[in-house]
Amino acid sequence: MRTLIILSILLCFPLLSVAQVKVDDQGFETFEMTEGDTTFVMKKYFLVLLKSGDQRNQDELEAAKIQTAHLAHMDSLANLGQLDMAGPMGDNGDLKGIVVLRVPTMERAKACVQADPAVRAGRLSYELHPWWAAKGSMLR
Repeated sequence: MRTLIILSILLCFPLLSVAQVKVDDQGFETFEMTEGDTTFVMKKYFLVLLKSGDQRNQDELEAAKIQTAHLAHMDSLANLGQLDMAGPMGDNGDLKGIVVLRVPTMERAKACVQADPAVRAGRLSYELHPWWAAKGSMLR
């Protein structure tokens, strides 16, 4: 089933041009996609790739303060219901973490990310992408 969902998600992009995208009263975009006898409600989320920023020369104490403020910001977004998933990468590469935001527009997603103290300090930079996933999807 998991393979089917992933395959369906990958295959849905050509369908976006013919699918009937609906906007709910909160501004979230969705569309229905049927695969066999199962209908998935696809919803637009925003995927944030947090990367190393240009300003990573803080001393250890300042870097720790920025990290604490970054985590508090993530908690705040989660408490507001705007963050569905977040976590750091497991290696020491340029990509530092991934965040999935549940907000209705790219502008709202940018505002969430640009309010992050680590982004404001230049310790993190980011890429932001609209991302479609089946409502109710979860990691197992």
